Amino acid sequence: MSSRTLYDKVWDAHCVRQLPTGQDQVFIGLHLVHEVTSPQAFAALRELGRSVAYPHRTVATMDHIVPTRSHARPYLDSQAEAMALALEDAVTQYGIRLFDSPHTNQGIVHVLGPEMGFTQPGMTIACGDSHTSTHGALGALAFGIGSTEVQHVLQTQTLSLNRLNVKRVTIEGVLQPGVYPKDVILAVIQQLGVSGGLGYAYEYAGSVVSAMGIEGRLTMCNMSIEGGARIGYVNPDATTIAYLKDRPFAPKGEAWDRAVSYWQGVASDASAVYDSEYLMDGNQIEPMVTWGITPGQSIGVSGVMPLVASLPSDQQAIAEEAYRYMKWVPGQPVKGTKVDVAFIGSCTNSRLSDLQVAAQVMANRRVHPSVNAMVVPGSFAVKQAAEALGLDEVFRQAGAEWREPGCSMCLAMNPDRLVGDQVCASTSNRNFMGRQGSPTGRTMLMSPAMVAAAAIEGYVVDCREVLA
Repeated sequence: MSSRTLYDKVWDAHCVRQLPTGQDQVFIGLHLVHEVTSPQAFAALRELGRSVAYPHRTVATMDHIVPTRSHARPYLDSQAEAMALALEDAVTQYGIRLFDSPHTNQGIVHVLGPEMGFTQPGMTIACGDSHTSTHGALGALAFGIGSTEVQHVLQTQTLSLNRLNVKRVTIEGVLQPGVYPKDVILAVIQQLGVSGGLGYAYEYAGSVVSAMGIEGRLTMCNMSIEGGARIGYVNPDATTIAYLKDRPFAPKGEAWDRAVSYWQGVASDASAVYDSEYLMDGNQIEPMVTWGITPGQSIGVSGVMPLVASLPSDQQAIAEEAYRYMKWVPGQPVKGTKVDVAFIGSCTNSRLSDLQVAAQVMANRRVHPSVNAMVVPGSFAVKQAAEALGLDEVFRQAGAEWREPGCSMCLAMNPDRLVGDQVCASTSNRNFMGRQGSPTGRTMLMSPAMVAAAAIEGYVVDCREVLA
């Protein structure tokens, strides 16, 4: 059993008691809510006549259903407008802070939390969204939950949870130019599998992770759930502290000094014990592309789509399903695969550093005439920072659409959707069947550089060739 890891320290500090079920009742330091999974929870509170236990520990935003061409209200989609109104009514009734407009820095919940300084090391965080694991990049334990659990956190500020095992995933070496954190996490999932993290928290470590900025770590931790892990985290270090310094809701003055001391203390001890360990060679990672219908079905851009018979027996059935759905042929190169749509955005890859990489690829080039390219910043803060650097003009001059912040085409709970069997080069996190709005739409996950390169060429290409 693990001991003296960050996971163990933070869990023990927040454990209220052990329940008769064998689960632990865990106090949640920060609760993030949005307009999709919270209206049902707030409605249940009203029916029960209950209040929100700690309104100051709850932060709300709108992201999933907001249109990205314009945020003008009322939304044209009546159901989306109803969900937005329901959240607005709830936060007014219960005294919860809401980020819902440019004036309050609306944004994707997993972009907003870290950039505003709400997310901090040593915290427990919950949100009604599976990609809450993102926040582990700053050394927090962050859990994605369902609407029933959202209600429970609102009412009690606690969750009933099973303690996880801890697996340290160590990635050593130096990434090649043109290889990014998105490629690293896709490689992790490819090697460990989509079920490799079941029952585990992933602790990411090693020289590759240490060299990453916080935004890269956010990308890695974001997709921990795609590898089956309930959470993923990186131990706080000097990079973490520098990132949080002077964030709007980070501690100030003497409280900052106390916080830094605590943050440094929650990092895993050098003598920490792990339930499992996995070592990867970061030097060998190349730009990754998914070819199938799970994030684990990926290959390096120089590779060919695998023969079904070459795969482990437990992966062959879903590989056959993937080939039928994607309409590919086993053994074909991934390079040269035609794309119809290029999407740069989502809680995985919509931060400033992501947009800078994409702009570097698109600068002084034109999007292929057959490709619809859109760039969707993760928050108004990201949008403003990108525009201050002129990135919006780079994208527009290349022929890409520059949108307003929101989840957009990641899950298509808004007007941004694939049509028919279009192929989308996407920086999002899931390539499930029908994920991007069309029941026959096809998604290929890549890094922002790879998506930008595909947008320019009209087909999958090695971004390193474009950047050379």
